[in-house]
Amino acid sequence: MNQIEQLTEQAIELLKKLISIQSYSGDEDKTGDLISDVLTEFGFEAQRKGNNIWSWSGEIDPKKPTVMLNSHHDTVKASSKWTKESFTPTIEDGKLFGLGSNDAGGPLVSLLATFVYLSKKEQPYNLIFLASAEEETSGKKGVPIVLPELPDIDFAVVGEPTSMDLAIAERGLIVLDCISHGKSGHAARNEGENALYKAMKDIEWFKSFEFDQESEVLGSINMTVTMIESGSQHNVVPDECQFVVDVRPNEFYTNQEVVDIIQKHVDCEVNPRSTNLNASGVNLDHPFVKKARALGIKTYGSKTMSDQVHMDFNSVKIGPGNTHRSHTADEFIYLDEIRNGIKTYIKILDGLKI
Repeated sequence: MNQIEQLTEQAIELLKKLISIQSYSGDEDKTGDLISDVLTEFGFEAQRKGNNIWSWSGEIDPKKPTVMLNSHHDTVKASSKWTKESFTPTIEDGKLFGLGSNDAGGPLVSLLATFVYLSKKEQPYNLIFLASAEEETSGKKGVPIVLPELPDIDFAVVGEPTSMDLAIAERGLIVLDCISHGKSGHAARNEGENALYKAMKDIEWFKSFEFDQESEVLGSINMTVTMIESGSQHNVVPDECQFVVDVRPNEFYTNQEVVDIIQKHVDCEVNPRSTNLNASGVNLDHPFVKKARALGIKTYGSKTMSDQVHMDFNSVKIGPGNTHRSHTADEFIYLDEIRNGIKTYIKILDGLKI
């Protein structure tokens, strides 16, 4: 058995163990223990903050760029639609069933195997592996608390189920709580200033406005009003109308820039819940992208978020598994997807000059 095949078998066995341990977001301490133990068994010094586990490949050379391999070990909660035991790893017809098998256990163990392989010989970059927490909830105790502990990262590979297609851009997210103000009055006499009507004007703006910069990969910024609430009873003109807007920026704008533009165009109060979940993008001439494309790997823009939103350095998203299986009942990943994922990661990263 060659080294890659051996690492693949070890990765699959690790994934089985991870599936058997409940690791809902914010409650990943036991899977964190397991990953830490595995890194130690491979001869690495595992470091930890909260439920985030990371390790370096050898000594850090300040003259070299630094590459980070990252995926998450938390999961969403199992739905009531499961027909199998969500915490019992089950192999049927080449598929490994279990909660988190696809999102993102498969990418996680594949990147860990890649980390072990690449560490066997000198690379033209410093290498770090990070198994992060709270990705599914964009929690504050995941990647955001680890990055300050690390030297500057030049490039990151984020493992998510992409069918090993390469996401070179990823949308961000802003959730806006908007409030339109009016003046109450009696509906029969058409008194007051109807806050609902004022909100409708701003809602129409959100529907029709187009930002100047459109991405070739992600397209234009999407803004969608998803919730609205107004009024207390049928005969009172509402003096306040609250509505929520889901905004998905492209890589040409920071979230704060998007909020600033919106606030200049609407009359309502605009209160972002957060501006931290920014879009990302990497150029087609980046060495990782060029090597992947040379191998025939498809590039695309991702509509779903990952831990990339916390990274202000170049990053891509790629991993075994299929995004359409994420968060579904009877989640699974093909064993061959893990095998191919490890081989593909190694083909791109081994000897890559960033």
